Amino acid sequence: MHALPHDRTGARIKRLRLERHLTQRALADLSGVSYSTLTKTEQGVIAASPYLIACIARALRVDVSTVTGQPYVTELRTDELDVLIRPIRESLDVYDLGADPEIQPRALLLLKADAEALLRAVRAGEIKQAAGPLPGLVLETTTAAHTADSTEGWLLLASTYRTAYDIAAKLGFPDLATIALSRMEWAAQRASDAVVGGMYRYMRALTYLRSGQFRTGERLVSLGLGTLGQADDGRVRDVVTGQLHLGAAVMAARAQDHMRADDHLAEAERIAESTGEAVDVHWLSFGPTNVRVHRVSVLAELDRYDEAARADQGLRIPGDWPASRRSHHYAEVARAQMWTGDLDNAFANLLRSRKAAPQQARYHQTVRETYAGLEAAKRRLPDSFLSFGNWLGA
Repeated sequence: MHALPHDRTGARIKRLRLERHLTQRALADLSGVSYSTLTKTEQGVIAASPYLIACIARALRVDVSTVTGQPYVTELRTDELDVLIRPIRESLDVYDLGADPEIQPRALLLLKADAEALLRAVRAGEIKQAAGPLPGLVLETTTAAHTADSTEGWLLLASTYRTAYDIAAKLGFPDLATIALSRMEWAAQRASDAVVGGMYRYMRALTYLRSGQFRTGERLVSLGLGTLGQADDGRVRDVVTGQLHLGAAVMAARAQDHMRADDHLAEAERIAESTGEAVDVHWLSFGPTNVRVHRVSVLAELDRYDEAARADQGLRIPGDWPASRRSHHYAEVARAQMWTGDLDNAFANLLRSRKAAPQQARYHQTVRETYAGLEAAKRRLPDSFLSFGNWLGA
């Protein structure tokens, strides 16, 4: 019996397929996924890869979240995170109403300190700690930005919208993430800041990566690079440019375009040689380490799992790297190891992912699909394996 109480992704694909009166052969043809892979995924023999999920969602004309089952409502309710989503949504709705006469905002310096604290909390994997105070800060900063009508005020508001995007994306609310990004662009335009504009396009491209709309994502990357070309020369611009190339590399890899992926990785590596580790620049964690981490992701997206696992060997994560990034990386390595049959080390990396950022790992699709893949392998795993599954679905 499956340890997770929610449906397997494969079972969900089967149900969606039958609702549309499609045979497995027909869905395989429509999606471009091989018949063998589709049948094994539906049966739970193998885990669903991000590429397969995106292809199936496009073929069935549904959102990726419909295939993955996100958001995980039961778990959100258990963690008391469900009640925090609506206030965030409401705080994003008043962006264009001007200053609220009932709000007396604090000085921008104080608001900036709070906004930085929330960005720090998200990167530490403390999603709930950030989600709780965020709506109030967004409302206060909205009034402050309209009142001051300054570059500093609008950039501060864009920062709070970015945090809303991060939280929504991590908890599986793509519609809310999209709204937050549109608000971020709106504020960035008023600040006339090319770097933040480029970051917006990077994050928007990631939403298209998740939904499998690679061509649109690539167009956004190009637009982002063009926007950054208008920014002042310097390390900040280089860091954001390098991060755009890393996102583009994963995008190309998921589209199975290895040459384009290699080109973007090479350009990011070239930029990282001059910037060095830049964990402190816009919270992007760009630098040589992030290039190596993305190389693991790129190789995994290209189904070169042996190479992905080897690429992680000898990689040392800096001590000041955000816990959320470490957690994501461990999940990616676990996925690669699971596909190579290295089940013990794959599970060990799932445990590392949880230890680094428990709240994030609990809602991370890669963690869940990798766990399902390990279970499907039907080989003896540690006694802690079932308890890990219960934790994911508790």
